[in-house]
Amino acid sequence: MADRARRGRLPRSRPDRRVRRGLPDRRFRHPGRRRFAGLRAGGHGRGLRPGVHRPAGADRQEDRLRRGVHQGRSHLRVSRWQLAIEAALAEARLALAHGDVPIGAVILDASGQMLATGHNERELHHDPTAHAEVVAIRRAAEQLGSWHLDGCTLVVTLEPCTMCAGAIVASRLERLVFGAYDPKAGAVASLWDVVRDPRLNHRVEVVGGIAEDECGQLIADFFAERR
Repeated sequence: MADRARRGRLPRSRPDRRVRRGLPDRRFRHPGRRRFAGLRAGGHGRGLRPGVHRPAGADRQEDRLRRGVHQGRSHLRVSRWQLAIEAALAEARLALAHGDVPIGAVILDASGQMLATGHNERELHHDPTAHAEVVAIRRAAEQLGSWHLDGCTLVVTLEPCTMCAGAIVASRLERLVFGAYDPKAGAVASLWDVVRDPRLNHRVEVVGGIAEDECGQLIADFFAERR
């Protein structure tokens, strides 16, 4: 009876650590590194508001999730994605014109050519799903005439949320490159790891921390002006 009950249990919510051992063990805890917490929603992070503490073990979980995220601070990685992240930042600034959080995204095809762009349009269209990543994915799929974005790379200024991470997996993107980490809403290397979950039928290569300070500061300034 006990064996039958055990077999009927749902799988654990966390990816099996034994499966994840094959990923490179590269941590992103750098001395003096700035943390931009809750950027998508304008929340406060650790050290920004007195009396607010992160749950026990939160830092250890972040470190565990960031294993396997390629280090965006190396000169090789930064130079490779610099033009793309600059294009995403330019796209993010367009969101300021209609009062949206300045997050921008671009999608590159397999040859590295720009296929589509998008920025946050939630306020513009009163659409809760109109995040920069989703807008760019829709445009890229329309451009290709297929929802399969095989071989394509999404470059975005902020770590994707849960919804966008799901869209990245569903669209079969090959690679995700992002700028600032989002410890309060990030679903790639902060709260959990949707895009590399071994239980899903597609997994995405991840490069994080490209132009991290510039990407994070753009959003931090946006909310600072509204306080």
